[in-house]
This record gives sequence, C-alpha cells and structure tokens, in this order.
Amino acid sequence: MSGTDDLTPAIAALRAHVAGEVDDSIRRRAEYSTDASNYRVVPSVVVFPRSDDDVAAVLDVGRAHGLSVTARGAGTSVAGNAIGSGLVLDFSRHLSRIVAIDPDRRTAVVQPGVVLSALQRAAAPYGLRFGPDPSTQDRCTLGGMIGNNACGPRAVAWGRTADNVHALRILDGTGAERRLADDLAAAPGLDRLVSDNLAVIRTELGRFERQGSGYGLEHLLPERGHHAARAVVGSEGTCGLILDATVGLVPVPAATALAVLGYPDMPAAADGAAAVLTTRPLAIEGIDARLVDVVRRHKGAAAVPALPRGGGWLFVEVDGSTPAEAMARAAELCRGSGALDSRVVPTGPESAALWRIRADGVGLAGRTADGQPAWPGWEDAAVPRERLGAYLRDFADLTRSHGVDGLLYGHFGDGYVHVRLDLPIAEAPHRFRAFLVDAATLVASHGGSLSGEHGDGRARSELLPLMYSESALAAFAGFKAVFDPGNVLNPGVLVDPAPFDIALRVAQAPPAPFAGGLALAEDRGDLSTAAHRCVGIGKCRADTSGSGGFMCPSFLATGDEKDSTRGRARVLQETINGSLVTAGYGSPELEESLDLCLSCKACASDCPAGVDMAAYKSEVLYRRYRRRPRPRTHYTLGMLPRWARYGGRLPRIINAATAIGPLRRNGLRISGLDPRREVPRFADETFRRWWRRRPAPTGSDREVLLWIDTFTDAFTPAVGRAAVALLEAAGYRVLITRRSACCGLTWISTGQLDGARRQLRRTLDQLQPHLEAGRPVVGLEPSCTAVLRSDLLELLPDDPRSALVAASTHTLAEFLTTATDADGEPWSPPRLDGTTLVVQPHCHQHAVLGFDADRRLLAAAGAEIHEIAGCCGLAGNFGMEPGHYEVSVAVAENGLLPALRAAGPDAVLLADGFSCRTQADQLAARDGRHLSELLATALRLPVD
Repeated sequence: MSGTDDLTPAIAALRAHVAGEVDDSIRRRAEYSTDASNYRVVPSVVVFPRSDDDVAAVLDVGRAHGLSVTARGAGTSVAGNAIGSGLVLDFSRHLSRIVAIDPDRRTAVVQPGVVLSALQRAAAPYGLRFGPDPSTQDRCTLGGMIGNNACGPRAVAWGRTADNVHALRILDGTGAERRLADDLAAAPGLDRLVSDNLAVIRTELGRFERQGSGYGLEHLLPERGHHAARAVVGSEGTCGLILDATVGLVPVPAATALAVLGYPDMPAAADGAAAVLTTRPLAIEGIDARLVDVVRRHKGAAAVPALPRGGGWLFVEVDGSTPAEAMARAAELCRGSGALDSRVVPTGPESAALWRIRADGVGLAGRTADGQPAWPGWEDAAVPRERLGAYLRDFADLTRSHGVDGLLYGHFGDGYVHVRLDLPIAEAPHRFRAFLVDAATLVASHGGSLSGEHGDGRARSELLPLMYSESALAAFAGFKAVFDPGNVLNPGVLVDPAPFDIALRVAQAPPAPFAGGLALAEDRGDLSTAAHRCVGIGKCRADTSGSGGFMCPSFLATGDEKDSTRGRARVLQETINGSLVTAGYGSPELEESLDLCLSCKACASDCPAGVDMAAYKSEVLYRRYRRRPRPRTHYTLGMLPRWARYGGRLPRIINAATAIGPLRRNGLRISGLDPRREVPRFADETFRRWWRRRPAPTGSDREVLLWIDTFTDAFTPAVGRAAVALLEAAGYRVLITRRSACCGLTWISTGQLDGARRQLRRTLDQLQPHLEAGRPVVGLEPSCTAVLRSDLLELLPDDPRSALVAASTHTLAEFLTTATDADGEPWSPPRLDGTTLVVQPHCHQHAVLGFDADRRLLAAAGAEIHEIAGCCGLAGNFGMEPGHYEVSVAVAENGLLPALRAAGPDAVLLADGFSCRTQADQLAARDGRHLSELLATALRLPVD
C-alpha cells in the first residue's frame, strides 16, 4: 500500500480488534520513523499490543490491507531492522512479563518486551542470569535480542542468544501459531529445505561463532539437533512475531576480576587475544586509546581509572570461587599475556567505570577523534578470531584509502569489531556506497561476516551476495517462504533487500542555524546537526528500577517513547526535515513532544551522544514565540527574578495573601499556574538587606565572591547567611556584587534568549571587578551556578569574560574541599557522625557541575549518606505549570519521596536546589537543608 492510499479502513479495523493503543498521529509516526540506524522510514500506524490476540489482530489487518508488519522492542537496532512503512508493533510497553523462572531447569519464559536487565534482576535471587549481555542491556528487549541474535562481551563464555534459546512461540506470516523447538515438524517445509540444501548449509554457514549474516540455517542440520527455534533467532522479524520465548540461564560467577592488558595498537591487541583465550575468560573486549580519550574529554579525566601503557587495550574478565582466586587468575593471565603493560582491577567502582567505557562506546564513538559525526552502517563486522589482527590492519588501510575514520572497540575474543565511521552519507552518497562495497569485499576475503550481532537489516542485506553464493541466497529465500510466503513481515530485509543507500535519515536533513544564538560549537552552530546527535542509542529509555536515574525523568514516569530524549529528538528531526511535521517550530506535534521535558539537562551529560534537549527546547521556544505573545508562565515564572525583587519589598503582605486558599488558587490560575501548588514564601528580610545592615567585612586578605542568586536573596537568605559564616570561619573575606545580578536561568528555560543575554551582560559587568581582582566565585543555587559554568559560554561566547567567569566559578563543596587556612592547611569539615542524610543532588549539578566534591566532603565528615539518583520532579517552572502536576509527582515517586519515606523522620534532607527543597516541602512536608546550613550548624556558627 502506498503512502497515498486511504488507511481509514485499516485503522478502523485495528481499533475494532486491538485492545492496545493504535496511534496514527503524525507525532507518533515521527517518533517511530527510525531506530538506532541511519535510516528513516515513516510508519503508517504504530500499535502497542497488550496480548497475543492483539498481535494476531494486527497481523490479520496487515495481511488484509496490504500493510507490512514490523516488530520493535527498544528500537536500538543499528541496522534499520526495527522500522517499516506499514504497521510497527512496539512490544516493549505492555508485553513485558516474565512468565516463569524455573531455577531447577535453569530456564525462563519471557514475553518479547521484557528488558534484559529486568530478567537479570528476576533471576538473580536464584544465582542465575541470562548469558548474553549487550551494552544496551538496561533497555534492549529479549524479543530484539532474539531478532538480531545479540551477543555482548560475555558471549565468549556463554554463547550468543541463539545458543541460549530453547523454544519460541511465534505467529508466522500467515497468522499461524508455531511452537518451535528442536524439531522440524512444527514448520512444514523445513525438512525439505534442509534436505535440498545440505551441502550449501554445511559449507557456507556456521563456519565460526560470530557468523551472523543471513539466516542461521546451520541450526537445522541433524548434527545441530534440527533446532528450528535457534534457526529463527537472528531472522530480524522476517519470519515470525514472537509471543513468548523459553531461554536458558547460567550460574552467576561467585567472584570476578578484571585484567587490563596494554598493547601498542588495536591490531596487536587482537593478536594478543589468542593467548588470552586459552585461560577461558568470561569476556575479552578490545578498547581503542582514542575512544578512551573521548571519554576523558566528554566526562573529565577522573571518569577514567588508571590504565596500563598502550594504544589499545584488552579488558579481560575472569571468575573465581572467591575474590582472591579471581584476582590471582587475573594476575596469572597478565604474566602470560605478552602484553606491553598490564593491570589487575578488582570488581568494584574502578572496574565498573572501565566497563562503562565499553557500554557507552556506541554513543562515544558517534564522533571521530577530531569531532566529526560518525555513523553506523559498518559497525558489526566479524571474522574468525585468528584472522582479527590481519583484518584490522587491512581495514586501517581501507579506511585511509577512502578518507574515513572511526574509533574501534569490540568483542575481540570472538573476532568481532564495532566501529562508527565519518561516512559521507549526505555529502557524497557515491563514496558511501563505494566504501561499503569495498568493506564487505574485504571482510569476505578474510572468511568473515558482514554482521556479528546487529543483523544485516537495511544496512547490509544488499551486500550479502558478496559473502554468499547464489545457492545460499536461494536457501535463505526458501527459509523465509516457509514462514512468510506473503512477505508481510519486515520486507526489504535479508531477502529481496532494499538498496542500502536509500531512505537515509541525515541525507534528508537540511541545515538549521541556531536562531537564538546558542553557540554549540561542536555542532557548528546548527540545530539540525545537534538534533541528529541522537542516533537512537536509547539510553534515555534505560530500565533503572531500584537504582533511579537522572536522564529523562518524564520517561521514567510515563514509559512513553514520546517522553524520552530520543522521542523528542525524532520529532525535532522531522520538524527540521519538514516533510512529515509540516507546521514548523510552532507545530502541535513538536509542542506536545517537548511539553514534558523538564529541561533537567541530564541528557547533556548522561546521553553517550551528548544530546542536550534542554538547549534544543530553549531554541525551539525562542523560534516559536519570538516577537509573538507567549504563554502566561513565560511572563510569570520566566521572569521570576524581576517579580521576586518586587515581592521582596512587601513580603508580609504577599505571604499573608497567598496563605488564603481561595485567593492563592485564583492568583495561581490568573498567573497561568497550577492551583494545586503552594506559593513559596518570601523571606521577611532579603539577603541583601541583611548584608547592608551588617558590619563591612574586614580582616583576611583572602577574598571570595559569594554569588547571591534570586532564590537565595528573596526566598532562602538563611542559606546565604550560613555560607557567609562558613567562609569567614574558614578564613576568607566574603564579598558580593554591588548590585543584584541574575544569571538569566528562567529566561533560558522559557526560550527568552535575547532577554537571557541582556541579563548575563549585566551580570558580567557586575562580576568584572572581582574577576580582575582574581577572586573565586562561589555559587549556592546549583542551577544558577551551572549557568555561569556552561550556558554563559554558549550565549555569550565572544565575550572574553565568559570563559573567565566559567573558570572562576565553584560550588560551595568544590571551594571548601580545595580551601586552605592561612597556614596552608586543608580545610576540614565538621564531624557529622551519627547524622543520616538523604541527599538530593540537583539535576543541573549532576549534569554540569558534578557532585563528586559534595560526596567527598560528606564522606569525610562521617555522615551516613543515602544519595538519590534522580530528579525531584519540580525542576524550576516545570512542576508549577498546568498539565504537569501529575507527572511532577510521579517523577518525585521515582526517587525523592520513597527515599524520604524509607529514611524515616529523623533523617536530614540535604538539597542545595531551591526547587528540590520546595518539592519535598509541598509533597512530603519535609524541610530540606542546604549544605551551607548543614555545615554552619554543625560548626555552631552564628548566622544572623
């Protein structure tokens, strides 16, 4: 069915027979127009099935109306095998039940939408786990893993997904239910297919472990047990829709340790993997030094533990019956490895940080060493492990000859390589095609496979003739025909493939220079380039059950793709493209997509690709409302510092008025705010008034500028007074700016970027004399401090004072943990032994400033710390706006509220963010304390 055909009858049939959601809206179709690949294919309808009957009904409608049916889990496919032009079924939302776990047989029965990390948590009490563990395990689904035959680093010990599947229950393309296991009878025609193709299957398929391209027909051989279920694994949704799967589980190792081996380069590391394999490790991962350099640039040097000398490393995990035995095995492995240098790391924070480099590799490798965008398409090649070193040397020659570059990592124990390259997809499509053809020819010459675990999809299916004979390709077509003779399921993949250089997303993206003046240098000042930073990795969809998480708090609350960073980026991409979302930046689709974005900025630090949706949202709001009437909240909350100055002059009158329920509720409605919210109380005396009546600071010639933000001045001056007492007690003379100055945060978050720049220029004027005197700047409100460290550089990049302010600005904890007294002795925090702290880091502190200094300070003070990993849910103006209250509360229930309940009434809530303290007060009737207040009280300092 073409895009111009009338879909009304098909949609009506879906809504009549499907209990789950049926969504043909433009916004939803934009969200599902691509996965984690280079490809863009807009679906006709997206369906969220709730039952087997729903899946069957969707398939029936697709067949009846000539619409293709494509299964989708987390949408993290990098080969383009989770997108389609017809009906897309998202199994992840509802069909995510773990049906049963049998610890005696070491099996689990799961629905296709089960996220791998959820299965791991459920199996852990039995001492079991699912063996394969791709880096996307906190969002990838078992259905997707089965579709692509996913592996991960520990496949060297526990095998691929295919090796761990016992049985599948599927609907084939005819709508028939098939129960597949280790026999051929469940699918008529399979026995004949095998008997007719015995020679080609035995000679061309199953030659080495990571031969993932094509169909896994080797599992149908008698010597492989006639395993029809395992043959369907890796079929990329072209043979059936999974209803449930029975998978095997393996024992969790008693203890593990990590050996890090350094080699001169990556080919040498690949050569070294052969010796390491003889020790029977759990994992062997190759990591390029240039990839590690990207981590250091992106997250700071502290994010990377010490590594042995080398230009490439093997991360080798070994197990043992005790931690000591595991460490001894790792040390012995190092001695016999022949590596240039080595190091043994026990299981713990350091090893977790090293494995995080590997887990975030797909996003971190999204930029080359010189910052150019790098793309998938040739990220999944594998060769027999003994050929890997030679292949990498030849591959380096190939990339040089084509003028492309990328950062390598991969499962070297399996002969497998991940790499993203700065392929000229949009600039020179002919060069893109030429490179992929040459790359496929090269890997085939080494006896390798185009795909090792991601599937061939739209990216590589056309290249299969370079790897397989016509007889093998005919066998693939015959296998597809057994299950899907009408070619309804995911057409264009594997059999009768679409050309790999059509429907490319970035090739359809026009430039869109930032109109609001946000100078995002890495994206060349272009919103289109910035939006296409999102390549669909999906970390914003991570399952953080039990551990919390900062990125995409609204998605954690709703579970809807719409509310993920990725979903928003897709709608923004389609807005810039203009062919689907046609009403531009004022479109209802984009407005709805961005509505629940809290502008928390967590994606800017937590997304491996560095997507900064808060900045993009500011730009969109700027474009939408520039020289136009704005929502009332943009005038109330967006200009809050202006109104706070007025309110600070009449605090008692305003506080009395807002204490009257009907008056408060009507006032909030008139202001465009949610009447269920309370109005924060103005302080009886602002900080600046207090400052003017106290004696002028004297004494020490060691001076520090205390940045007094609007919230501290008007609402919580006690925070500022405590900070003054604390800094003076530490031996510093405290100064403040001569006049009130604002960072412009509320203007930025509401897209009033011209106003934000005006505020920031006035701030720079106020700060200039202090900068010239070399005084450090200490901020108290994390969001305002983060503006001085980050947004200022983006909004006023050409003012030399901006960089100086950013370099001079510190959080209170950062300043104190590096402070010394007059004799040069380090400052020591007061003792907080016996104090239980529930600590709520502010999102902007997490994303921009970091919380390490606070963590070290509190630990040194001896406090018992319960740190919340997640947003409070108020997020400045977000939780005050109509339509956001329920989500704001739901976000608080992901971290803040349960943490307060669990800690009990005697625990102290430590929250530097005014919004965080306000949320706790309004939803839990708990007063929060700022770090300055906590420390000043412990030191018994006078603060009045």
